[in-house]
Amino acid sequence: MFHLEILSFLKKKYPNEISLNPIDFPESPFHYIFLPERKTIIHCIDFKQNFNSHFLNLTQYFSEKNLKIIHLWEDVWLSKQEIIKSRLLSIIGKTQTIPARLCKIERIDKPTLDQFLNENHLQGTTNAKLKYGLFFKKSLEFRVLSSEFRMESRVIKNRSDGRSELRTQNSELLVAVASFSNAKTIIREGNAFRSYEMIRFANLKGFTVVGGLDKLLKNFIRENNPDDIMTYADRDWSDGKSYEKLGFELLEETPPQLFYLDNQQLTRHYPNKITDEEKTIMHEIWNTGNLKYLLNLKKNV
Repeated sequence: MFHLEILSFLKKKYPNEISLNPIDFPESPFHYIFLPERKTIIHCIDFKQNFNSHFLNLTQYFSEKNLKIIHLWEDVWLSKQEIIKSRLLSIIGKTQTIPARLCKIERIDKPTLDQFLNENHLQGTTNAKLKYGLFFKKSLEFRVLSSEFRMESRVIKNRSDGRSELRTQNSELLVAVASFSNAKTIIREGNAFRSYEMIRFANLKGFTVVGGLDKLLKNFIRENNPDDIMTYADRDWSDGKSYEKLGFELLEETPPQLFYLDNQQLTRHYPNKITDEEKTIMHEIWNTGNLKYLLNLKKNV
């Protein structure tokens, strides 16, 4: 049972109270791991039980009690375990923090973005027009980083000059990235907006750049002068509050999405991308949808 692996991992890292399956929680065919001091619940979903429904009702129930719930599917744990561990460490405050003011922003190329997102973002990489990275200087590491996070053995990619040369321990560490679409003209309430989408944001595994997203957004706005920026929050993991703190406003709640899981390859497929025959040998998996957010910059002009 994979929830026991997660419970064991957390207990090694987190000295505070952890409850398994609290009796006052709503009934579920799966397991809850509750971190009371963090007001966070990890809902561990075993795909082998063929439970073909979604859990948006649980998200809403716990939200009303000021509790955040994460719906962690077994296939994600098995295929993205190191990224999951990093995100759990962030929740319990056990990542290495770096102030964004100690980082500089540079454009990065597609290979650098792709490698970083595939290694550090649950949904991997995707196409993007504009790509930015936050770089931390090695000269600051003994002042800021604990010994286990220092860069002696790290090899990282080049930044923005279009080449793919390796950056060694004598250089800098790429600690966060953000990617954006090209500009599109969107009509809202009869007005034309020069609109961009923020497609991905991710920290390096094991690290949290405090103020990193804010710094990247402000730089993007200075360079591109958008009327607004749209983005999505995955409701399996996020309640959107981090976006709201940056001035984003909730625009829409998208409904839960059905996927078909190939449990041999641990790959998810949209229903319209596979045959009916393939569906019969796969597991149905529902996420809890997305929260669509908008940062309206035009109204502040």
